[in-house]
Amino acid sequence: MLELRPNCECCDKDLPPESREAMICTFECTFCADCASDVLQGECPNCGGEFTCRPVRPAAMLAKYPASTKRILKAEGCVPVKAA
Repeated sequence: MLELRPNCECCDKDLPPESREAMICTFECTFCADCASDVLQGECPNCGGEFTCRPVRPAAMLAKYPASTKRILKAEGCVPVKAA
């Protein structure tokens, strides 16, 4: 089950469970759509994987299986994989 992380790892923007702009990679690294496309150019800086839209969990299931509250933020900032 997806964690539904609460923020962008790059800019710390809030990404609530119902957000349609949350992007994830195969390891659930979570970024806002702006950072995923403009800063990271579609490639996860952690694993090199591609991003896809994070699905929205239905409200009834969200009550039973709540989203994560653990915030993850890259201390060194976001650097595109190609620039590393």
